[in-house]
Amino acid sequence: MSVIDSTPSSTSPPEAGTAEANAEPSLFEEAIGRYNAGAPAGELIADFQTITQQAPRQSAGWTCLAWLQLLDGQPLEALRAARTAVRLNPQDPQARVNLSLAMLETGAKGVRRTHRPRAAGDGAGSGAGQRTGGIAGGRSAQATRLGSAAEGAGLAAWLRTRPQLPCGG
Repeated sequence: MSVIDSTPSSTSPPEAGTAEANAEPSLFEEAIGRYNAGAPAGELIADFQTITQQAPRQSAGWTCLAWLQLLDGQPLEALRAARTAVRLNPQDPQARVNLSLAMLETGAKGVRRTHRPRAAGDGAGSGAGQRTGGIAGGRSAQATRLGSAAEGAGLAAWLRTRPQLPCGG
């Protein structure tokens, strides 16, 4: 059982008695099995790069690749893989977690634009130009919730504890 199973149904184990059940495991299933058996993340990255090249529209492969790259200390590569996973499947919570972790590790900026209030007299009605805060105003509160860079080292330490691969298996 994984932390969050974002594996699409096409990568779920086939039902017993079907022709698929008797087929050899896919590279995806083999790689997940090797990870769960204790293979180092760095050894599995090449497998997931192959998986994403063979099936570039399978979000689970990109999600796994990003996770392994985070574990292996490759945050820039993880950021690219996680962005692809989120683009392919925006509803996948693990893809978004990976993207958030990679953004924290790299210091990447968010994807939302700051709301800029309309100037007074531009037809926006009363209260225009009075709004402050928004996304930009909440940044200091957000930084407080996320913690300092020193606490980010705790994130890296947690990643090294080798939690289960959250994208399958």
